[in-house]
Amino acid sequence: MDKAKEALWTRSFVLDTLINFLVFLIYYLLIVIIAVVAKDNLHATASQAGLAVGIYIIGTVVARLLAGRFISSLGCRKMLYLGLLIYLISTAMYFYTPNLLMLDSVRFLNGFAYGITSTATSTIVASIIPMSRRGEGINYYGLSTSLAAAVGPFLGILMLHSLGYDFIIAFCVALIILCGIGSVIMKFDEPKLDIDSEEHKGIKISDYIEPRMNSISLVSILVGFAYSGVIGFMAAYTKDLNLILAGTFFFVVYAVVITITRPLLGIVFDMKGENFVLYPCFISLALGIFLLSIAHSTWLILLSAVFVGLGYGTFMSNGQAVTVKIVPVHRIGVATSTYFIALDMGLGFGPYILGAIKEVVGYTSMFHVTVVVALLAFVAYYFLYGRYVGTEKDLSLKARAEEEQIRNRKRNGKLA
Repeated sequence: MDKAKEALWTRSFVLDTLINFLVFLIYYLLIVIIAVVAKDNLHATASQAGLAVGIYIIGTVVARLLAGRFISSLGCRKMLYLGLLIYLISTAMYFYTPNLLMLDSVRFLNGFAYGITSTATSTIVASIIPMSRRGEGINYYGLSTSLAAAVGPFLGILMLHSLGYDFIIAFCVALIILCGIGSVIMKFDEPKLDIDSEEHKGIKISDYIEPRMNSISLVSILVGFAYSGVIGFMAAYTKDLNLILAGTFFFVVYAVVITITRPLLGIVFDMKGENFVLYPCFISLALGIFLLSIAHSTWLILLSAVFVGLGYGTFMSNGQAVTVKIVPVHRIGVATSTYFIALDMGLGFGPYILGAIKEVVGYTSMFHVTVVVALLAFVAYYFLYGRYVGTEKDLSLKARAEEEQIRNRKRNGKLA
């Protein structure tokens, strides 16, 4: 079918994108206030407040390990309903957090629900988007995440100081209810993610982690680690530089850059291929972090935001597009889960490691370490994946061949 005739902006695509936006909005809205709430309301130390923030990611990783497997057996719709239900309950539980143990428990459960829900929405959108517009569609879909990354922290800080903690929780609960309504009225053909019966025998690692994702997963960990230094230490770094306002607007500029460039880069992905988009993104990320490391003025910090946005922002969505491309349809759920697990690992563990490095060598050298990591991601991508694109070893060709084999096997089974 001609690309121009394949509809992208269907009701299902719009609803799934909006649900994803609200899910991520709640995540970013809460993550910026939890440390403050833990310190002010529960008298937590800095390390205890950090745990309250970070334990969310542990819950997310656990959920993604399970979600990919059970999406294959239960289906996307049921997993989305389940994720939203747990998200609603765990968010409402924030109203009662009398001590740090309770807060940490709620954060873990909330992260678990977020992991299930976001994996479900990402798998659904991959099945809704036409094959010929996959890069373009996923980049548009990815805008929901980048906009949430800009709007969420802004709303969280503003509402905490003007309307209070309880209002924020009530607001988040209302948003999840809207997501539930949207998920009910969203109509789509359930993607065929079922696994042949013989593959169900016993428990395998491949039920939870997609082996075809090994190359992209390593690159994702490196990219997430490099970016974790930015998101984890921006506030403290710009405070030390007496450029707090610049640090605040860093993420606004970052989001604007992604919003402008993602649709175009999605089209380039479909026309020119992933290498044309991803090789420059690693260089851009490294350059952006380097500019941040030497920044002593507002304009330099904001310029670094442009390159970081072109780097990490581009990789987030186009890395997902590669994920969908290199696996057969019935493995999209597990592959999507694996991709985000890798990113979460880099983002989650990065700040702990980089924090220890910062204590020894300071912020500038710490950022230089992440510049090297971003360049290592470039090298890893080339040797593990990029050099095979368009050759007989191209993983996407193997995925399409496997899909054809499955179709033939089912067709022969019906004929028999």
